[in-house]
Amino acid sequence: MNQIEADIAPDHSALDRDLDTLAAAKESWARTSNADRIAVLDDIKNCLSVVAEGWAETAARHKLIPPGSPLAGEEWLSGPYAVMSACNELIQTLAGMEGKSFLGPLKKRRTANGQLAVRVLPHSTWDHLLLSGVTADVWMEPDVTEDTLAANTASAYDGPVESRKGGVALVLGAGNIASIAPLDVFQKAFSEHKVVILKMNPVNDYLTPYLQAALKPLIDRDALRIVKGGAEVGGYLCTHAQVDEIHITGAAASHDAIVWGPGKEGVKNKAAGTPKLTKPITSELGAVCPTIVVPGNWSSADLSFQAEHLATQKLHNSGFNCVACQMLILPGDWSLKDTLMANLRDVMKKVDPRQAYYPGAADRMENFASHALDAERFDRGTAPACIVAPVGDGENWFTRTEVFAPALSTHEISGTDPEAYLIDAVRYANETLHGTLGANILIHPGTIRQIGQNRFEEIIAELRYGAIAINAWTGLAFLSTACPWGAFPGHTLKDVGSGVGFAHNTFMFDRPQRVVVQAPWRPFPRNLMSGKTSLLPRPPWFVTNRRQHIVGKLLTRFQHNPAWLKLPRIFVNALMG
Repeated sequence: MNQIEADIAPDHSALDRDLDTLAAAKESWARTSNADRIAVLDDIKNCLSVVAEGWAETAARHKLIPPGSPLAGEEWLSGPYAVMSACNELIQTLAGMEGKSFLGPLKKRRTANGQLAVRVLPHSTWDHLLLSGVTADVWMEPDVTEDTLAANTASAYDGPVESRKGGVALVLGAGNIASIAPLDVFQKAFSEHKVVILKMNPVNDYLTPYLQAALKPLIDRDALRIVKGGAEVGGYLCTHAQVDEIHITGAAASHDAIVWGPGKEGVKNKAAGTPKLTKPITSELGAVCPTIVVPGNWSSADLSFQAEHLATQKLHNSGFNCVACQMLILPGDWSLKDTLMANLRDVMKKVDPRQAYYPGAADRMENFASHALDAERFDRGTAPACIVAPVGDGENWFTRTEVFAPALSTHEISGTDPEAYLIDAVRYANETLHGTLGANILIHPGTIRQIGQNRFEEIIAELRYGAIAINAWTGLAFLSTACPWGAFPGHTLKDVGSGVGFAHNTFMFDRPQRVVVQAPWRPFPRNLMSGKTSLLPRPPWFVTNRRQHIVGKLLTRFQHNPAWLKLPRIFVNALMG
């Protein structure tokens, strides 16, 4: 290298020092006792509680949420709240690691197709109260039985502590949801015994000081370093000799550039099956996620509430979610279809306007519109309109391209029989849409009874997605960190789809196949008219909730130190939402 090249070469000495420190500590962290890890998690909770408000307010400001808007609650729930919840759940798991006794209280059953399902939500008194009526079942891979569940759970903790092997993991953080990066760090540090270098995404690296403060207990043990930088820094770290493995949350194109190489080189390597990167890599890469609306006897109130639900699935975080609904599958012959869509237009118009803060959104939306023969724009006031495009059977661009913006495709399936329609919709999602991350189903309870509960579950078993939400949004599976989060198993480096591996998963299941989340069809108190006893009102993650900024803060503080006296304020504000 000549002097000129030396003068302009990037200085990576600080990264090298960080990696040297992590490598020196990797074995000691791997062999840290469960009691010490519980103490670290307790300390993280205390550190997080100090910076949580600044974190949420800063994120809301950078995401251009209007001052005073309840939408700031999104930054509480998908930021500090999710991380605080994960700490509590990991503490519970570690405290019951001896003999894996933490598995004992979890309800287990056989699904209609014979798989083992383990109920992870609710799993505490607080869950029954705060998420009343919400359930989450983790379906294991087909050959896992109740007898072999323990052997297929937290296997990284099997054997003596002193025999554990450490490693250095690189986590390439996501730029959209604040809790993704710290939760990915937890996966590597607590479930896999790895020390971590976290590279922040430039889109939200303003959170770096908050994460450094919240995760200081890991940093103090030399189990974590947090760095900033763009693609050049990420590329340097990916190929660094001290980095043993990688986890990325982002786009499939970014994953493939890392694994196979950029441009023509990558195309050639992929075709030949000769990856440029030979280190293990796990990933979460998004999808064209569907919501299937099943025809049924919906009341006017049902149509209004589910329109709010659909608006949330599309507009939460201004549309920049990997599990945002991008393909709305509708029953073409259903008499209430047009009313539902009219309600959706109205909801989008009334929600507090949010700008498209994520870089490149305007170009992606215009590209989306340019491919549509008959695009409609749902007005959102001073925010960019949500572009809605009907998709025919042969329009592959919409079914294969994740837009990552406030844009929505619709596809209609004919027929009036709910069971036959649902089977066709599941087939369409499986065979036509890109990715396998998350799928939602909106179905009246009476329609489930008409199909039959067992038959309904048999149909659901054919839906190949890592998260399935019934009368809920799969974003709830993300926020409930006991749920494994990732694509449906089976993707490979060459056909990576929505990614390889699971994160979150605070019960540390080794072989989950999917999680099925279900929520009440109607909110409290309207549900009482149909004899249901759930106490869940309009959920705080709904974009229409007028108190979510207050509820999000109260729930985060509750997770820091659960107490009965904190519940009344939460319930009152939840009912006012």
